[in-house]
Amino acid sequence: MEINVFVADQSHLKYAEDICNEIYLSSLERKTGIAKRTPEYIQEKMLAGKAVIAITEDGEFAGFSYIESWGGKSFVANSGLIVAHKVRGQGLAKRIKEQTFILSRTLFPEAKIFSITTGAAVMKMNYEFGFRPVPFAELTDDPEFWKGCEGCRNFDILTRNEYRLCLCTGLLYDPEEHLEIHHPGE
Repeated sequence: MEINVFVADQSHLKYAEDICNEIYLSSLERKTGIAKRTPEYIQEKMLAGKAVIAITEDGEFAGFSYIESWGGKSFVANSGLIVAHKVRGQGLAKRIKEQTFILSRTLFPEAKIFSITTGAAVMKMNYEFGFRPVPFAELTDDPEFWKGCEGCRNFDILTRNEYRLCLCTGLLYDPEEHLEIHHPGE
Protein backbone atom coordinates (compact mmCIF):
# COMPACT_ATOMS: atom_id res chain seq x y z
CA MET A 1 0.00 0.00 0.00
CA GLU A 2 1.37 3.39 -0.98
CA ILE A 3 1.31 6.11 1.66
CA ASN A 4 2.04 9.74 0.86
CA VAL A 5 3.51 12.10 3.44
CA PHE A 6 3.27 15.87 2.97
CA VAL A 7 2.45 19.19 4.62
CA ALA A 8 -1.24 19.24 5.53
CA ASP A 9 -3.60 21.89 4.21
CA GLN A 10 -7.29 22.80 4.17
CA SER A 11 -8.18 19.63 2.24
CA HIS A 12 -7.12 17.53 5.25
CA LEU A 13 -9.34 19.17 7.88
CA LYS A 14 -11.72 16.19 7.67
CA TYR A 15 -9.06 13.96 9.29
CA ALA A 16 -8.80 15.96 12.53
CA GLU A 17 -11.26 13.76 14.44
CA ASP A 18 -9.46 10.57 13.31
CA ILE A 19 -6.14 12.05 14.44
CA CYS A 20 -7.50 12.92 17.88
CA ASN A 21 -9.04 9.46 18.25
CA GLU A 22 -5.74 7.77 17.32
CA ILE A 23 -3.82 9.91 19.84
CA TYR A 24 -6.35 9.03 22.56
CA LEU A 25 -6.26 5.28 21.80
CA SER A 26 -2.47 5.29 21.85
CA SER A 27 -2.40 7.02 25.22
CA LEU A 28 -4.68 4.32 26.65
CA GLU A 29 -2.65 1.47 25.18
CA ARG A 30 0.74 2.82 26.19
CA LYS A 31 -0.50 3.85 29.65
CA THR A 32 1.85 6.80 29.36
CA GLY A 33 1.30 10.47 29.00
CA ILE A 34 0.10 11.83 25.71
CA ALA A 35 -1.53 15.23 25.90
CA LYS A 36 -5.02 15.33 24.42
CA ARG A 37 -5.68 17.64 21.49
CA THR A 38 -8.99 18.83 20.09
CA PRO A 39 -9.98 18.54 16.42
CA GLU A 40 -10.07 22.34 16.28
CA TYR A 41 -6.47 22.56 17.50
CA ILE A 42 -5.35 20.00 14.89
CA GLN A 43 -7.22 21.93 12.18
CA GLU A 44 -5.48 25.18 13.23
CA LYS A 45 -2.11 23.52 12.64
CA MET A 46 -3.21 22.30 9.21
CA LEU A 47 -4.50 25.72 8.15
CA ALA A 48 -1.30 27.39 9.35
CA GLY A 49 0.89 25.04 7.29
CA LYS A 50 2.42 23.64 10.50
CA ALA A 51 1.34 19.99 10.18
CA VAL A 52 2.49 16.91 8.33
CA ILE A 53 -0.01 14.24 7.38
CA ALA A 54 0.23 10.77 5.87
CA ILE A 55 -2.60 9.53 3.67
CA THR A 56 -3.01 6.08 2.11
CA GLU A 57 -3.59 5.64 -1.62
CA ASP A 58 -7.25 4.98 -0.67
CA GLY A 59 -7.51 8.38 0.99
CA GLU A 60 -7.44 7.14 4.58
CA PHE A 61 -5.60 8.82 7.44
CA ALA A 62 -2.31 7.03 8.17
CA GLY A 63 -0.28 9.40 10.36
CA PHE A 64 0.29 12.93 11.60
CA SER A 65 2.60 15.37 13.37
CA TYR A 66 2.69 19.13 13.87
CA ILE A 67 5.01 21.93 14.89
CA GLU A 68 4.65 25.10 16.92
CA SER A 69 7.04 27.92 17.69
CA TRP A 70 7.65 29.14 21.22
CA GLY A 71 9.72 31.73 23.04
CA GLY A 72 9.58 34.34 20.30
CA LYS A 73 10.26 31.71 17.60
CA SER A 74 13.58 30.72 19.17
CA PHE A 75 12.19 27.24 19.85
CA VAL A 76 10.06 24.92 17.73
CA ALA A 77 8.32 21.90 19.21
CA ASN A 78 7.77 18.77 17.10
CA SER A 79 4.62 17.29 18.57
CA GLY A 80 1.75 14.88 18.16
CA LEU A 81 3.54 12.20 16.13
CA ILE A 82 1.04 9.42 15.60
CA VAL A 83 0.68 6.51 13.17
CA ALA A 84 -2.64 4.76 12.60
CA HIS A 85 -2.76 1.24 14.02
CA LYS A 86 -3.42 -0.46 10.70
CA VAL A 87 -0.24 0.89 9.07
CA ARG A 88 2.23 0.58 11.94
CA GLY A 89 5.49 -1.29 11.50
CA GLN A 90 6.19 0.04 7.99
CA GLY A 91 8.62 2.86 8.85
CA LEU A 92 5.95 5.51 8.45
CA ALA A 93 6.74 7.27 11.74
CA LYS A 94 10.27 7.96 10.52
CA ARG A 95 8.98 9.39 7.23
CA ILE A 96 6.57 11.66 9.11
CA LYS A 97 9.30 12.70 11.55
CA GLU A 98 11.63 13.52 8.66
CA GLN A 99 9.04 15.75 6.98
CA THR A 100 8.23 17.41 10.31
CA PHE A 101 11.93 18.09 10.87
CA ILE A 102 12.28 19.55 7.35
CA LEU A 103 9.19 21.71 7.91
CA SER A 104 10.63 22.98 11.21
CA ARG A 105 13.99 23.84 9.62
CA THR A 106 12.27 25.49 6.63
CA LEU A 107 9.87 27.69 8.60
CA PHE A 108 12.21 28.40 11.53
CA PRO A 109 15.82 27.87 10.31
CA GLU A 110 17.47 29.48 13.34
CA ALA A 111 15.25 27.91 16.00
CA LYS A 112 16.18 25.13 18.37
CA ILE A 113 13.86 22.18 17.76
CA PHE A 114 12.62 20.12 20.66
CA SER A 115 10.42 17.21 21.50
CA ILE A 116 9.27 15.67 24.74
CA THR A 117 8.30 12.01 24.75
CA THR A 118 8.03 8.83 26.75
CA GLY A 119 8.31 6.68 23.62
CA ALA A 120 11.56 4.82 22.94
CA ALA A 121 10.91 4.77 19.18
CA VAL A 122 10.51 8.56 19.06
CA MET A 123 13.66 9.00 21.15
CA LYS A 124 15.60 6.79 18.74
CA MET A 125 14.37 8.73 15.72
CA ASN A 126 15.23 12.03 17.37
CA TYR A 127 18.78 10.81 18.10
CA GLU A 128 19.14 9.89 14.43
CA PHE A 129 18.20 13.46 13.46
CA GLY A 130 20.80 14.92 15.82
CA PHE A 131 18.67 15.61 18.88
CA ARG A 132 20.21 15.10 22.31
CA PRO A 133 18.55 14.52 25.68
CA VAL A 134 18.39 17.64 27.83
CA PRO A 135 16.86 18.75 31.12
CA PHE A 136 13.58 20.62 30.74
CA ALA A 137 15.42 23.82 31.79
CA GLU A 138 17.06 23.83 28.32
CA LEU A 139 13.67 23.80 26.58
CA THR A 140 11.38 26.76 26.15
CA ASP A 141 10.26 28.54 29.29
CA ASP A 142 7.18 29.81 27.45
CA PRO A 143 4.27 29.09 29.82
CA GLU A 144 1.91 28.57 26.88
CA PHE A 145 3.90 25.50 25.79
CA TRP A 146 3.63 23.90 29.20
CA LYS A 147 -0.13 24.54 29.25
CA GLY A 148 -0.28 22.00 26.42
CA CYS A 149 0.77 19.33 28.91
CA GLU A 150 -2.39 19.86 30.97
CA GLY A 151 -4.20 17.16 28.97
CA CYS A 152 -1.58 14.56 29.89
CA ARG A 153 -2.27 12.01 32.63
CA ASN A 154 1.13 12.86 34.18
CA PHE A 155 0.60 16.62 34.41
CA ASP A 156 0.58 16.44 38.22
CA ILE A 157 4.13 15.04 38.14
CA LEU A 158 5.27 17.97 36.00
CA THR A 159 3.66 20.56 38.26
CA ARG A 160 4.91 18.91 41.47
CA ASN A 161 8.42 19.19 40.04
CA GLU A 162 7.96 22.85 39.06
CA TYR A 163 8.15 22.06 35.32
CA ARG A 164 11.70 20.71 35.65
CA LEU A 165 11.00 16.97 35.56
CA CYS A 166 8.34 14.56 34.36
CA LEU A 167 8.14 11.06 32.88
CA CYS A 168 8.90 12.51 29.44
CA THR A 169 12.42 12.95 28.16
CA GLY A 170 13.29 16.33 26.67
CA LEU A 171 15.19 16.13 23.38
CA LEU A 172 16.78 19.14 21.67
CA TYR A 173 18.21 19.85 18.23
CA ASP A 174 20.32 23.01 18.25
CA PRO A 175 21.24 24.07 14.69
CA GLU A 176 24.37 25.78 16.02
CA GLU A 177 25.68 22.38 17.11
CA HIS A 178 25.36 21.07 13.55
CA LEU A 179 27.37 23.56 11.55
CA GLU A 180 29.06 22.15 8.50
CA ILE A 181 32.83 21.98 8.89
CA HIS A 182 34.88 22.83 5.82
CA HIS A 183 38.27 21.19 5.58
CA PRO A 184 41.09 22.92 3.69
CA GLY A 185 41.88 21.30 0.38
CA GLU A 186 38.47 19.71 -0.17
